[in-house]
Amino acid sequence: MSKLLSDTGEALYGPRWQTELARDLQMSDRHIRRLASGAADLTPGMATDMWRLCEERAALLDDVIQRLKAAAIP
Repeated sequence: MSKLLSDTGEALYGPRWQTELARDLQMSDRHIRRLASGAADLTPGMATDMWRLCEERAALLDDVIQRLKAAAIP
């Protein structure tokens, strides 16, 4: 599960993902580091929250992609 956490965090926020993910999940970055190290388990509720964050980011990116396509193709 720590691999899923780090893959999700990096996809959403890049290399400094732990602090940003902690902020968006409204938890301490210390707890995120514990999860990333495997010292704590990712709960189904946290996985659902991260899924929601990914869906929201995907929707924003889809919008930007469509706008870029429109600008690139006269």
